[in-house]
Amino acid sequence: MQALILAGGEGTRLRPLTSTVPKPVVPLVDRPFISFVLEWLRGHGVDDAILSCGFMADGVRAVLGDGSAVGVRLRYVEEPEPLGTGGALKFAETLLDERFFMLNGDVLCDLDLTEQLSQHERTGARATLALVPVEDPSAYGLVRRNRDLSVREFVEKPSSQQIDTNLVNAGAYIIERELLAELAPAGTRISIERDVFPTLVDRGLFGFEASGYWLDIGTPERYLQATFDILNGNVRTEIGSRVREAGGVLCEGDATRVAGVVHAPALLGSGCALAADAIVGAETVLGRGVSVGAGARIDRSVLLDGVVVGAGTRISGSIVGPGVRIGDGCRIERGVVLGQGVSVGAGNTLDACIRIFPGVKLPDGAIAF
Repeated sequence: MQALILAGGEGTRLRPLTSTVPKPVVPLVDRPFISFVLEWLRGHGVDDAILSCGFMADGVRAVLGDGSAVGVRLRYVEEPEPLGTGGALKFAETLLDERFFMLNGDVLCDLDLTEQLSQHERTGARATLALVPVEDPSAYGLVRRNRDLSVREFVEKPSSQQIDTNLVNAGAYIIERELLAELAPAGTRISIERDVFPTLVDRGLFGFEASGYWLDIGTPERYLQATFDILNGNVRTEIGSRVREAGGVLCEGDATRVAGVVHAPALLGSGCALAADAIVGAETVLGRGVSVGAGARIDRSVLLDGVVVGAGTRISGSIVGPGVRIGDGCRIERGVVLGQGVSVGAGNTLDACIRIFPGVKLPDGAIAF
């Protein structure tokens, strides 16, 4: 089975994490995010994936290569300019099989694609959308279905009076290649959700009600939530299983030195060093070569490769990019995001979702809340 993965966005909402790294390969727990998507697809019989890229495409290819590391043949198409979801589909036409999955590359999920494919075949659909229930449908577009599971109507940004279902588009589709003949010519900017699917109502468009985990990781808050959910096993992943098998604290690789305390669930990359009295709280990921000073405390946070944390510093609910250096006695909490190579001098307090872009250097005591 084949899949087309849309991964051409710039990831602006995730900056500064995506200022130096393409969104599909931003590290999540212990691997590039898109690797979770490929792992999920492989589990449902996908052995050939096409990655539709645009922004920083060379960086994506440099990290993922031909896909052999994740057991999926991986090929790339590069849009000359953003073409929208429908435009990206048409642009990849020459590589696509007679039937294929199409999905957004910024969603972490474990939906049952095998059952979706089974329904697609039973109904004789031309396209089948995966639908997921959400608590607040007003922020999404509703998808209404008929008794035979065919799509009856799309309702964008419904009012409270219009909400008669909680099913929304999950961004995972099964498509018959014949539909591409109905799309605008290659190079045209179109949305498959707004410009194509509504025209297929009563013409072979069906909806599959999926169950399982589904989360768009497009913001720092959701990035952290995805991290917590992987560590806690709320979404089915290979690394989540390894964390559980390790008793909740997984130390990867060699030469990790832990003189402090680590609470489960947590993951420590190879070469980490925790000084005496340092505490790593639950729902924390430390990348490779992270160094945590004496008496420092880190909880519900992600520290990427090569971060150095000074003595007595507190980090909570934040994301620290690769190569960041943080001095002694700092407080970094409540949604702070530090870009690659940032330097934070001693005695700084960063709070309330501050974002600091790559390479910025803060002197000692520069910011206090």
